[in-house]
Amino acid sequence: MNFLAHCYLSCRDEDLMIGNFITDFLKAGEESFFSAEIQMGIQLHRKIDRFTDRHLQSIEVRSLLRKRHGKYASVAVDLLWDYYLCQNWDMFSNQRLRNFVDSNYELILNNHKKLPGRLSVRIHRMIDDDFLMAYVSKERMTSALKWMDQRTSFPSKFIELIKDVEENDMDFSDKFKQFFPDIIEYVEKNCYC
Repeated sequence: MNFLAHCYLSCRDEDLMIGNFITDFLKAGEESFFSAEIQMGIQLHRKIDRFTDRHLQSIEVRSLLRKRHGKYASVAVDLLWDYYLCQNWDMFSNQRLRNFVDSNYELILNNHKKLPGRLSVRIHRMIDDDFLMAYVSKERMTSALKWMDQRTSFPSKFIELIKDVEENDMDFSDKFKQFFPDIIEYVEKNCYC
């Protein structure tokens, strides 16, 4: 799962959300520098990632994406799920997507001092770029994928995920609609474990 989904799957708890959000920015051993509540969010993030990777719908999509994305197909699935979460937001939330995103930006800024150093120096620029809405449309997604391709030191070809969406949109959308209720149920059982 990517940033938007991790924020959504945070049990409406601020510290869990901060932990869930910062996990990909942590170096080995940094987890212990955070409060017990934020550490629970970090653990929740890892559980979400494991569940996602093992879910049948993710496995099937990853198999389809492997042709273009090779060993980075798992990353491509995470990005794809954020796109389909945006497309189907109203199925899973009574709150408007824009309002959800803005309230999460406010929460992140209010907890700025709890962020790891390398995220703390980047967060204002990330929010200015509206990073939680990076997959809200194919146009925004194209821009985000181009940026990712420019930042990697390997031939990632993430931009070709747009072709995957165009070729498999209905199938991917159906798979997402099967997957996402399962992960919501899983997270609700694992919020404070």
